[in-house]
Amino acid sequence: MAETFAGTWNLKESKNFDDYMKALGVGFATRQVGSMTKPTTIISVEGDVITLKTVSTFKTTEINFKLGEEFDETTADDRKVKSVVTIEGGKLIHVQKWDGKETTLVREVNGNSLTLTLTLGDVVCTRSYVKGE
Repeated sequence: MAETFAGTWNLKESKNFDDYMKALGVGFATRQVGSMTKPTTIISVEGDVITLKTVSTFKTTEINFKLGEEFDETTADDRKVKSVVTIEGGKLIHVQKWDGKETTLVREVNGNSLTLTLTLGDVVCTRSYVKGE
């Protein structure tokens, strides 16, 4: 099932990302750069380990994890979080918890497009990606 998400995904459209970053507590200057950045996400699966690498001119991050197992993650905005990734209903669900807060990153593939829905409290951001070659 995780293989569905494998591939190179290029950001094509983003809605409400600045408000999402603001809700995370990201500073103004970083939000300005983050809003202009068009990252590429590379997802690969080897055995039961999934690698999710996000590459941009601003910053590159990489996480390796097994479904359902909690792991420590340092996010692109430098938060130290406890993360768990699962697959439910065909969606890759990534939950990050830190300082009593929680955000979810839900990835859903439909053909050659991937939709990433970021939720923190009542703030919802949608980022649309298209599959690369």
